[in-house]
Amino acid sequence: MSELLIVDDEPSIREYLEVLFSKHGHQVRTAANLREAKEALEVRTPDLVVTDFRLGRESGLDVLRAARAMQSPPEVIVVTAFGTTASAVEAMRQGAYDYVTKPFDNDELVLLVERALEKRTLLAENRQLRSSALGASVFLGASPAMQQVWAVVQKVAPTRATVLITGESGSGKEVVARAIHLLSPRAGRPFVPVNCGALAEGVLESELFGHVKGAFTGATTDRPGLLVAAGEGTVMLDEVGELPLGTQVKLLRVLQERTVKPVGSSREVPFEARIVAATNRNLEAEVRAGRFREDLLFRLNVISVEVPPLRQRREDVPRLAEFFLERIARDLGRPKLRLSAEAIEVLQRFAFPGNVRQMQNVIERAATLSDSDELGLSSLPPLIQGTTAPVEAEPDLSLPPGFSLERHLDGIERRYLHEALRRESGSKTRAAQALGLSFRSFRYRLAKHGLPPDDA
Repeated sequence: MSELLIVDDEPSIREYLEVLFSKHGHQVRTAANLREAKEALEVRTPDLVVTDFRLGRESGLDVLRAARAMQSPPEVIVVTAFGTTASAVEAMRQGAYDYVTKPFDNDELVLLVERALEKRTLLAENRQLRSSALGASVFLGASPAMQQVWAVVQKVAPTRATVLITGESGSGKEVVARAIHLLSPRAGRPFVPVNCGALAEGVLESELFGHVKGAFTGATTDRPGLLVAAGEGTVMLDEVGELPLGTQVKLLRVLQERTVKPVGSSREVPFEARIVAATNRNLEAEVRAGRFREDLLFRLNVISVEVPPLRQRREDVPRLAEFFLERIARDLGRPKLRLSAEAIEVLQRFAFPGNVRQMQNVIERAATLSDSDELGLSSLPPLIQGTTAPVEAEPDLSLPPGFSLERHLDGIERRYLHEALRRESGSKTRAAQALGLSFRSFRYRLAKHGLPPDDA
């Protein structure tokens, strides 16, 4: 429902237009003169202003100027019984959407109003899209590593290429996927993320490909899958490395043919959505282990984007922390919240095994619990407060005889699993959250290292 402001010095015209537009589902406020119009604009910005050209001794052009001077200006339609070419030109020059003369046709005026509202909606959506893309740029960071990621995002976004985004949990893979979508010609279409590790195999196939009535118990109607429902938008297959092998076979065919076969149907349905995949697993290693199809990897990995962990781009921490704090402060209604220099320094020293997601949680906790507008060291969790050692030097990268990178990384991963379980008193759910992992991924890693998933 849109809000209209009617400005006219004749009470009968104000009442007539109020009834007319209310019948068409709009919320209407009225003003009799320039002063009342300005007061109404100050109280709340309408979506559209319909003003008379002559308001007694005042001019509707003054209403037009006041409206167009607002931060998010409404569209303005000027109505008058004294139509002249000069006044029409002046109204349009000042920014009016259109100019109509009395007596007017009701249907034509209503149609004109609807078109003006459509224009304002489109402008608002475009501003939101630009803002979202800019927000993604800020979120990704200014470090050299993330600027390389941003450069790839800008190059690949306008294309139709399938993109594979890799990186640790919580490092910002979905943000990269959204940035690709927002900078593409598909920006005005849906962005649909799907967590492939959170759904059982049958449910996941129904979600992606759709199903027909009677395909299984509970399928009471036909339902299009997300690939079709997304239209010309973007579908993000998050945690694609956790897809069961059976679903991998079907997904490979879907990507090759650009059609889906709903569960329980023999009919092929074409789809237009772009596919972006993301994973925190090493898919090459998964292929060698027989857990991921090599041909599907080739199909997904047309262009790859690797998102580095936060510990490898510590210079981004202050900017990200301020980005999160500004948004959280706005939600809390506390615009004066700020981080002390000491708090920022300690945040930069911390390794953040859960990456950006963990840091966001830390900032939200600090802002929510703090009684002061300045978030100092005492506002941070004890684990981070204890980070007093200087930033680590570059690790020793010497390669002794018989060195195995996989064994080395497995050892590091195993130690993190043990440490998370120790700190969370054996709670696997909390340990998974502390590491920024899904519970399913956490159990997979326990099994991978020979730790019993039910008794670690």
